Amino acid sequence: MLGLKLPTDPRWVNIVEKNISEILTDHAYCEQKACTNAINLIVHFPECTELVDAMLDLAKEELEHFQDVHEKIKARGFELGRERRDEYVFELNSFIRKGYTKNYVLVDKLLFSALVEARSCERFKVLSENINDPDLKEFYHRLMVSEAGHYTTFLKFARQYAGDIDVEARWQEFLSFEADIIKKYGQKETIHG
Repeated sequence: MLGLKLPTDPRWVNIVEKNISEILTDHAYCEQKACTNAINLIVHFPECTELVDAMLDLAKEELEHFQDVHEKIKARGFELGRERRDEYVFELNSFIRKGYTKNYVLVDKLLFSALVEARSCERFKVLSENINDPDLKEFYHRLMVSEAGHYTTFLKFARQYAGDIDVEARWQEFLSFEADIIKKYGQKETIHG
């Protein structure tokens, strides 16, 4: 369903389980960045009324997820650590076309967002199926379902606002680019790391 070309090795969960505090902090900031991304789409494309409405809802949901993760952190006696730079997202963001018309940039930003959500969904699925912690197993299953909805929302809007852009071809380009960069990740206890 997600179209990702390179799946996460389930052994990544073994790395995660060695430092639950780190994965939870990283996850919290992933949710915060997803909220910020939705707000940025509103700010840069206010004329897209349906997109604005959807991004308002998504931003609220992502902020609720941040709160949910923060509650997990506190319940385990941890503290929210400092934000870390997400190298995966930074590299993926470099594939967004610069110097093109606003429509091309919008489609690329929507496809970028869909891909981040798809990879997060896939990672949450791997966690929900392989982590030994029953509480986190259920938690990540619930979030996996939510991320899948976000992924499809971004793809839907990319198609809706595409105009004469071949969204399917550009989506395949994004998937291939992501497959090349994700090979470097999966060795750290972070959502995309």
